[in-house]
This record gives sequence, structure tokens and C-alpha cells, in this order.
Amino acid sequence: MIIYHGISLILLSLVILLVGMFKPKWILFWMDNPTRLIVSGVSIAFFMVGAVMFGEGNKQKKEEALKHPATVQAGKAVDDKPAPEQVKPVAPPPPPAQAPDTSANELRP
Repeated sequence: MIIYHGISLILLSLVILLVGMFKPKWILFWMDNPTRLIVSGVSIAFFMVGAVMFGEGNKQKKEEALKHPATVQAGKAVDDKPAPEQVKPVAPPPPPAQAPDTSANELRP
């Protein structure tokens, strides 16, 4: 998504530059005497931010493709979850052994 915002910001900077070179008052309408230098500075700043966003988006996309290569196949998501295994019932532990010649009542305090 960052890639698309970066492209949009680059295109916006080009529109600002083109319109601002002919009519700087249209872009910087709040200023009394805008100059073409200010318009070009704003346009360059937007262009640099857009280029950084585009580059970071491409870097994140490559890292995601390296992290999960099986899930990124021609834009299709593949279910990579393993099938649940059957849980074997666990036998209860045997009862504790008792001395052969004593009863449980003799062992109580």
C-alpha cells in the first residue's frame, strides 16, 4: 500500500511543479508574492518523500516474499497451516501401591 501512496505523491509533486511554474499564485494562494523558487522547493520535498515511500514499500514487499515464499505465488494465498493431528487418549496413571500387610487406616495419623 505504501508503494501506491508513494507513486501518488510523486505525481502530485509533478502537478504542483508544472502548475506552480506558470501560476505560482494558484498553488501558494495564501501568500502575497509567491516565487517559483518556493514552489520548486515544495515540489522537490514532496518528490523526495514519495520516492522514499516507494522504495520502502518495495523493500517491505521483498522482505515479505522472502519470509513467506509459499504464500506468495502469482498473487494467490496458499493455506500453509498443517492439518490437525489426532490426539491419542492418555491412559490414567495406575493407583499408588500400598504395603501388603498394612491397611489404609493404619497409615493415617
